[in-house]
Amino acid sequence: MSVRLGARDVSRAFGPVRANEGVSVEIRAGTVHAVVGENGAGKTTLMRILYGLDQPDSGTVVINDQPVRLRGPADGIGHGIGLVPQELAMIGSLTLLENLVLGTEPRSGPRIDWARARGEAEELASRVGVELPWTALADNVSISVRQQVEILRALRRGADVLILDEPTAALAPAQVDDLLRLLRGLREAGRTVVFISHKVDEVLAVADEITVLRGGKVITTRPVGDLDRTSLIELIVGQQVGFTGFVPSAVTGDEVLTVAGSVSLSVRAGEIVGVAGIAGSGQDELVERVVGLRPPDGRITLAGQDISTLPVDRRRAAGLGYISGDRRSEGLSMDASLADNTIAGTHRTLGRHGWLKPSAVRAYAKRVLDGYSVRYGRTTAVARTLSGGNQQRVVIGRELDRDPKLLVAAGPTRGVDVLGMTYIHDKLRALRDNGSGVLLVSEQLDELLDLSDRIIVLHGGRVAGEVPGGPASRTAIGTLMLGRTPS
Repeated sequence: MSVRLGARDVSRAFGPVRANEGVSVEIRAGTVHAVVGENGAGKTTLMRILYGLDQPDSGTVVINDQPVRLRGPADGIGHGIGLVPQELAMIGSLTLLENLVLGTEPRSGPRIDWARARGEAEELASRVGVELPWTALADNVSISVRQQVEILRALRRGADVLILDEPTAALAPAQVDDLLRLLRGLREAGRTVVFISHKVDEVLAVADEITVLRGGKVITTRPVGDLDRTSLIELIVGQQVGFTGFVPSAVTGDEVLTVAGSVSLSVRAGEIVGVAGIAGSGQDELVERVVGLRPPDGRITLAGQDISTLPVDRRRAAGLGYISGDRRSEGLSMDASLADNTIAGTHRTLGRHGWLKPSAVRAYAKRVLDGYSVRYGRTTAVARTLSGGNQQRVVIGRELDRDPKLLVAAGPTRGVDVLGMTYIHDKLRALRDNGSGVLLVSEQLDELLDLSDRIIVLHGGRVAGEVPGGPASRTAIGTLMLGRTPS
């Protein structure tokens, strides 16, 4: 079987950081090839090189068994390579059909031939086994549907190799099954798929071969039949990993949060309440109302105090902590120092008369960063120099060090590798067991099942139902997420 796409001894460095070092990988035609590894393992850099978005310092890209230099994405597309990024690049105010053909519209004279465009779209969708509402606006459909359009757009532009970066991050279980079914169909049609994911079970379910990167180097490439969940995780992290699994709360106290409005719920001290739902079901609005970033549509109380109209700083002073689902634009100031990011919200206690005391700032920042195992050089380094997982630890450390009465954790492990995820889960359980309440909003169903004592499921901006935490609720949650009643 020929090597449709690959790398031969590829190295790429960014200053002192070696993102890829002597990487060689062979992706065979007509297969699903998974690339896995921890944060900072070099996956994204390698995919950028294979698509033409970045150039290797040494080594070469291989296409159809031949070394090739890709000078940019246009070269990658010209060689039949398509990239479907995690952050989908669609225009919400355009229809799915308009997004599909944008920039490559079929024409009849000076006019766009929409009848021909619709025919081409339906023929392409039929070939890969999906049905799509072509006249719907992109803003009005699920992320699963938008993702299918992105895949079809790459195929329409001639791609027979698809690179998918974390494609299941925001999907409900049934939608994940649909996507994996689509990938298998593409493989059966002779297409080649490169699948990047942190989700080991999905990788094992769909891949033919798996390449493991660690520290910028290839650890191994193996057929999927040679691996199981435990062995693959150990290859990814380089050690055995102990997973706690579901452990219910031992003791709960009084309500620390009540929300009354379009979504009504409560959280007690010593309890983790999960919030599940397909992306766009109202989770973002709920979080923003609780933390004060959006006007309330009802009454919100924190430890018995009405905070419905309080600004963010007053809510934090009342005992609210917040882990944002978007650490790069909300959780951190990427161009500020680690010290400034760590003391944010606590800075008034580290000086006198409005002046910060440098020694107190350094000591506080170092204590938090070291206490939460952040890998960093100096406290003066800017946040963007850290890996995604270490950036998340900065946010976790800053919020948990304040010992909040209620922690709102939105996507706390988004983009975090296996070891980082285990670490964050243990910290959230410890916070709960010390008597705080946690409102956990996550796109990761396994995370919700493992951590939550109760799970509220949202659909269409409303509460569709509530189920207990633990693995037995998986099917019921998936059904409620799609707006159906569990049997």
